[in-house]
Order: sequence, then C-alpha cells, then structure tokens
Amino acid sequence: MKKLLVVLLSLGLIVAFGATASAVDVKFSGGYYVVGVYDNNPELRNDSTRYSRAAFFQRTRVQTEFVVAEGLSLTTRFDAMEKQWGNTDSRSMVAADTDKTNSRPYSSFTATTGNIAGKNLQENLEFERGFITFKTALAQFDVGYQIAGKWGTDFGDSEYTRPRIKMTTQAGPFTLLAIYEKIFEVDSSSVGYPAYTYRGKTDADWDMYAVGGIYSFKGGQVGLLYQYVVASYGRVGPAQSKLAGMGFVPYFKATVGPVYLEGEATYITGKMKYDAIGVADTDIESFNAYLKARMNMGPAYFGGQIGWVMGDGDGTATKMKNFSGFSDAGYDWKPTLILNNVDYNTWIPGGADSSNPYHNDPKGFFLYNVFAGFNPTPKLNIEAAVSVASYDSKKYWNAARTSQTEIVSKKIGTEVDITATYKIFDNLTYMVGAGYIFTGDAWKGTDAAREVGNNYMLLNKLTLSF
Repeated sequence: MKKLLVVLLSLGLIVAFGATASAVDVKFSGGYYVVGVYDNNPELRNDSTRYSRAAFFQRTRVQTEFVVAEGLSLTTRFDAMEKQWGNTDSRSMVAADTDKTNSRPYSSFTATTGNIAGKNLQENLEFERGFITFKTALAQFDVGYQIAGKWGTDFGDSEYTRPRIKMTTQAGPFTLLAIYEKIFEVDSSSVGYPAYTYRGKTDADWDMYAVGGIYSFKGGQVGLLYQYVVASYGRVGPAQSKLAGMGFVPYFKATVGPVYLEGEATYITGKMKYDAIGVADTDIESFNAYLKARMNMGPAYFGGQIGWVMGDGDGTATKMKNFSGFSDAGYDWKPTLILNNVDYNTWIPGGADSSNPYHNDPKGFFLYNVFAGFNPTPKLNIEAAVSVASYDSKKYWNAARTSQTEIVSKKIGTEVDITATYKIFDNLTYMVGAGYIFTGDAWKGTDAAREVGNNYMLLNKLTLSF
C-alpha cells in the first residue's frame, strides 16, 4: 500500500508540474546585426582639414511573447550590446541620443533628453517594451509600453516605444482602431526641466488620442488615421504655452498586375496658445506627401519614389508651416544609403552627411529617387539607385520666431548607391554597399564662400533574424 501511495504521489507531482509548465507558451523573435563602415569625407570638406574614418557597430534584439492563455499574452523586448566594436567608453557620443531612449521623440526636446554626453548607455540589457495583449468579444487590447509611430507606409514613420492603450477590432474588410498615448508626463518628472521645479502640474502633460480605419481589398488596402494631440508641457515654463493640433493621415497600397503602388500624405492643423500677455498665438499648418511605384519583371524590377515635406520659409511669425513634432519624413523611410542611414547617424555621429538633412528640418525637403534591381539567383539581389534631394525652402525661423535666416542654396545633392545582398541562410544575410554624394551648395549654410567636397561611403552588414 505504501509503495502504491508513493507511485500515485509521484504521478500526481508529474502531472502537476507538467500542467504548470504547459500553461505558458513562450515565443522568441529578434535579430542581430553588425555593420562595418568606411566614410571618406564625413564633414564634406574640400580642404586640407578633411579626414576619413572607419568603425564597426552592432546590436542584439530579443522579443519574448509569453502566451498565458488563448487570447492572453505578455510581450517584452530588450536590446543588448549596442555599441561600437573596440570602444571601451560606454558613454554617449552625442549631445542627446533620443533614438536610444525614445522617451520624448520630437526634435524640440533633443537638447534636454536622451543620453546626454558623458551619461552611460545601457549597452548590456535595455528593456524598452512590456505590454499585455488580450482579446475579448469586442476587440483586441494592447496595454503598456509598445510600438508607436508606425502607420501606413514607412514614409513619415519613426518607430518608437511609448506607453499607450490600443484597441483593434475587425468588421468584415474593415480594421478599426482607437489609441490613447502618453507621450510625456510632467506631473512627476524632472527630465527636461530644472529638477523638481514643475512637479505637481497635472495639466502640463503631452497626450495623443487617435482613431483610424483600414479597408482591405484584393491586392491592397487604404487607411485613414485621425490624431488629436494636446501638449501642455509649456504651461509650466516662462512662455506659458499650450499646443493643440489635429492630424489627418491617409494612405494606400495596391498591386495591379506587375505594378506595386503606395502613397501617403499628412495634413496637420493646430495652434500654439500663449497665456503670457502680449504674446501672439501661433497657427500651425503642415503638409507632406509621398508616392512610390515599382514594376516587377520576373527576376528584375525598377521604379521610383517622391517625398515632400513643406518648409516654413514663407510662413509668418504667427504661422508655422512646418511643425516637425507632427509632420516629417521619418527615420523609417530610407531612400538613400548615406543621407538617412539612422544606424550610422547613431553610432558614428558628427559628420555633416550623418545629420539626416530632411528629417525634422524647418526648411522641409523634396527628394525624388529612381531605382532598379536584379535577382540573378533566388539568394542574391543587386540594386542601384540615384536620388536627388533639396530643401523645400532656403529660409527658416529661429526658435522664438522673431527672425529668419536664409541659406545659400536649396540643393542638398545627388546620391548614387549600389548594394548587393546575399542570403547565406534563410535567416542570415550579408550586404555590401557603396554610396557617393555629389554635394550640393546647401551644405555651405549661410557662407557662400565656403567650399564643400563630395563624399563616398563603403559598408558591409551581416544580419541575423529569428
């Protein structure tokens, strides 16, 4: 009898532990990349002070989904070992590295947030996402720190992590969503302002509310997003300002035979209100647009794309016609190899060509690009592209909007790129590329006598995804 009880107890423990272990299903995804870069003339100089530089940098990313029950899961994500090879200084190399913290994404705050020069980076484990997903009869809900800044096409997108509540539901071919997002909490934060000075200001936050819809059809989809943003952080400062703005973002994607088309536009309207006596309110109106076409011809393809962001040069002191906090090209749109290489800009900063000249710039920009590619084998892709970029306006306002400055030229330059990508395994690719910039006079800034030089960059990248 005693032996029977021991056997039954053992079987019970096995069943109990087995039930506990199977209650949570864990799924992993992520990737790793390492990039080697040679930059011939990073500051675009044309004199004896020009120099070149070379470096390797890498990143490891792991996303974990804990499936607790059907329709219920917890998702986390961390980055690790984000650094240059051989760089023993773990401090940030730039004045404010907002791409690393994603805490307050817009350019008007980069001087006071992110990784201030000399501040240690989290290069070992940096958890940036953690959110719950649960499905009900009404909709799917995502609650917590999750992906943000993504909608429609890559144009205008900058993938960030922000705290938000997102509701998504299906109604036939329609996908409907509603979002609440907390962009910045002033009530309990001392970041970006003198320490503790503005705590307790409950009406000084930065929030975003959005509703959207996507209609899917055979071969494509169309969507429209409406955003309402209230940014009251300025009400705690000397200017006593409050921003309220609305954004309308339509897009489409369609495949018609061998032709793929996509496009997106953003229209922003709003007002910056000042409580201070004698300070006039500022009207906000921003617009951008994007269109891309690609023709597939068996193993070959070709196409072109156009992107435009309105500049603020013809605005007035009380009307802002380019508001970078809402309307810009975004970091995710990468039509060129050098001018908008975000990884390069993050890990080897300081050069003129790494400053992303058409991202968050009050002068706006206009870029058109033609490209062609060929797949000689299923594992090998070769692509070439030519891009011409210029600013939308030569003039731009100072931060106080009391005066304007005019640069010498709108022309950013012409860039020629060629890349070859080979699949070593289905999840492992190796890319080599070269880019050359014929520098435009916009790099002279306000100094017409300054001489600028061309530049080229060579890079290779090993990417693992799982």
